[in-house]
Amino acid sequence: MKDYSMSTQETSVTPTGKSGPVLLRVFNQDRFAGLVVVALIILALQIASQFAPHYIAPPPVLIAEKLWTQLTSLWDEILITLLRLAIALAFAMLIGTILGIVMGMLPRIRPYVRSLVVIDTGIPALSWMLIAVFWFREPEIRIFFIMSVILVPFYALNVFDGIRSLPKEWLEMCESFRPNRWQVLRYLILPHIIAYVFSTTRSVIGYATRMVIFAELIASAVGIGAQMGLAQANFDIASVFAWTLFLVVLNIFSQFLVALLEKRVLRYRPEVEVR
Repeated sequence: MKDYSMSTQETSVTPTGKSGPVLLRVFNQDRFAGLVVVALIILALQIASQFAPHYIAPPPVLIAEKLWTQLTSLWDEILITLLRLAIALAFAMLIGTILGIVMGMLPRIRPYVRSLVVIDTGIPALSWMLIAVFWFREPEIRIFFIMSVILVPFYALNVFDGIRSLPKEWLEMCESFRPNRWQVLRYLILPHIIAYVFSTTRSVIGYATRMVIFAELIASAVGIGAQMGLAQANFDIASVFAWTLFLVVLNIFSQFLVALLEKRVLRYRPEVEVR
């Protein structure tokens, strides 16, 4: 059974019951700092709009009006982008996790799968976008292909690293019960890598949002990316700022949802604080 394990030293942290208030203070500080930064950006835009034309530096009021118009009249474009993002993330999470498990548990084919994943990470996103335009006629297939080949390696490599970080003592204890491969995967590997899947999702969700917008700009006529391209063609900088503001809020909200889901799924794990 030891042919699918990779031993590393376990890093220990000291559990503490006082981490809740510490995390709350950090959150409050981050929230205050975020509000200050937002206020400074709004002030800078307002000042710049007094000295530059509105097609270069639109005032915050005009940006807010454009944002309201987008939210009320272009909600179908927003839903299309969100659906594309959700499907691509779910697929990348599934396939990337499977590839990471294969690399971690099957040493004979590990070098080939890992080489394929590493080569994928070295290909620029723009190259995949141009390739997708040549290969596929349907915009939805193009965007799905682009998002998949870009996001899958993140999950594959992080899950693989999670399996490598599995404490050797845990594996030896599991082997003492003489389990088969499926039991090792179900009772040891999967519970251990869930945290790595969530951490990867938090890390790539902002990047995935940028990539889907870029893909829509290149390969689609609908979606937020296509609307931003239309605004650029019409020299409507206020709409570009409004869409950008929406995407920033979307990223923050998505990070919050993932963190909330992670906390619920991993609620059996005690909070820890490194001292």
